[in-house]
Amino acid sequence: QVQLVESGGGLVQAGGSLRLSCAAFGSIIGVHTMGWYRQSPGKERELVARIFSGGSEDYADYVKGRFAVSGDVAKGSLYLQMNSLKPEDTAVYYCNLYSWSKGREFWGQGTQVTVSS
Repeated sequence: QVQLVESGGGLVQAGGSLRLSCAAFGSIIGVHTMGWYRQSPGKERELVARIFSGGSEDYADYVKGRFAVSGDVAKGSLYLQMNSLKPEDTAVYYCNLYSWSKGREFWGQGTQVTVSS
């Protein structure tokens, strides 16, 4: 099994910055991607950014130029630097890991990010 632990959420004013961290524990093998997703009340969970095992990155359009994802997928570490935060970025942010060798994905418990106007 794999356990994902997120940290770094909190309350920040619009225009501010936060850095989220995710650490994976357990049998970390065959990782295909690690990524950040978010969910606001009444909305579907959506992709924010992810890193593939080959090193390429993928961002949602609404965070391009503001957020930066980094980490070592093979070692199970992931970060999200969030700059120029907006009230609409308020959500629970979840860390995700997909393992091709296990044929499944894993989720963290989530960390709350609140941006005040």
